[in-house]
Amino acid sequence: MGIAERKLKQKEELKARILITAWQLVKEEGWQSLSIRKIADAIEYSVSVIYEHFGSKEAILLEFGKEGFGLLAKKILKAKEKSNDPAEQLKNIANAYWNFASTNKEYYQLMFGLGMPGCELEKCIPERANFRKLIMEPISELIEKSKNPDINPCLKYYTFWSILHGLNSIKMMENTGVSNELNKMVMEDAIAGFIKNLG
Repeated sequence: MGIAERKLKQKEELKARILITAWQLVKEEGWQSLSIRKIADAIEYSVSVIYEHFGSKEAILLEFGKEGFGLLAKKILKAKEKSNDPAEQLKNIANAYWNFASTNKEYYQLMFGLGMPGCELEKCIPERANFRKLIMEPISELIEKSKNPDINPCLKYYTFWSILHGLNSIKMMENTGVSNELNKMVMEDAIAGFIKNLG
């Protein structure tokens, strides 16, 4: 291995170490507490070294946002592929989304709670476009087969996502007094009503 290759490898290893450390800090203290200074202190490097790899804290958040949407898209695709029926696909997608939010709280909070850096999300995070596409396909298919094929599929996508995101946000709030099982039943009932309304 030449000097250039070794330097590139070391740079990539340090970049990975920065991300691993940032993730550990997020798991321990939450997204709001993450800072370049804390990452630098944790890996015992100067702040300027972190900035050499990531121009800002937002660049680190963007990296995690890409990871999160990539993971969610994989789970949604797997759920969608369980059936060819678009109504069943939407139910499976809703369950996959629900389970992702339950088991990946840190990613979910970043992806949908904190907001992302000031650029159009789908330009910065193409994985989000894939997420939207996977949900739009069965919605569009149900609309085409419905009695009212003039329904706006984009509007219905946002309605579907609003149901899921709203219920997950409620679930993540502490001390709501509502059990997780009841929240999931509400989600399933809301999605069943949403699908029926498309018919």
